[in-house]
Amino acid sequence: MPSNSSPVAEPVETPVADTPLVERVEASGASSSSKGEKVHAALTRSSTGSADLRELESGLDSLQSDAVRKARADWSRILLPVAAVVVLIIIWQFYVSLGLKRRDQVPGPMDVLEQFGALWAEGSLQEAVWTSLQRGLLGFLISVAIATPVGLLLAQVAPLRRAFGPLISGLQVLPSVAWVPAAIIWFGLTDATVYFVVFMGAIPSIINGLISGVDQIPPQYRSVGTVLGASRLQMAVQIILPAALPGYLSGLKQGWAFSWRSLMAAEIIAVGGTIGFGLGSMLNQGRDLADMTIVMSAILLILAVGILIELLVFAPIEKRLLQRRGLLAGSTR
Repeated sequence: MPSNSSPVAEPVETPVADTPLVERVEASGASSSSKGEKVHAALTRSSTGSADLRELESGLDSLQSDAVRKARADWSRILLPVAAVVVLIIIWQFYVSLGLKRRDQVPGPMDVLEQFGALWAEGSLQEAVWTSLQRGLLGFLISVAIATPVGLLLAQVAPLRRAFGPLISGLQVLPSVAWVPAAIIWFGLTDATVYFVVFMGAIPSIINGLISGVDQIPPQYRSVGTVLGASRLQMAVQIILPAALPGYLSGLKQGWAFSWRSLMAAEIIAVGGTIGFGLGSMLNQGRDLADMTIVMSAILLILAVGILIELLVFAPIEKRLLQRRGLLAGSTR
């Protein structure tokens, strides 16, 4: 006899769809993102089978290994340069021990270190570093303030760029030491001579770096700014300059390098008057005294200041910029 009750359907287990993930294809996080998706997928599944647990464990191990690898890479950034310096000092000492040159011509590392101590006790080392550092930083900052609007103007106005672009490139190629005799005639043995030489070394490099960065901006950026009704000033400050930051940063780094080199050239040549005692003056003093320990001390200090500015100022800014734009993956820095 047929039953009036309708058959009860057995519950069918429907698979729960994985939570969709927004894939951001960025170079700095591609590998970590795929491993993170594997862990997320294993956590959001309804079943707790052994396969899912193994997948979850594999994903967690991968993420942990990435963290360990990053920590090792951070340590390598410190240990490898230190190891390179140690190797160079050993080679230096080995060459001195061969006796191919007199010790007054090629002093050893300990001789230079002893001279360092003597200059520190006199206070001349601190004075030289502080004088050159404040001159270099102040001259560079003023150069940035001058070069940035000029670079934006040349990048935005084609006739001005065609007129002054070759001149800016020529000034960048011209060795800044060539300006020292003219600066001495114009300004005398004063700090104005040093700053003028620094300006002429840094400003052309910053301008060309900014123009190069602007040239690499996709044309869609300007189109969007035009559609949004941006004025020429808003276009330059709010759209063009932020988009040109990579090239602009390269120009700033090159501008600092040129300003530091120009400063040393000016301090070596322009000695006396009201010009203070800087690292270039110390280098010139060592030459006048025929004391290679002073010369080597000044050279090492000039090198150290340049490296520290690069590591403490430009490297963090560049790293942050690359991270924000997703361009840090696979970097060897």
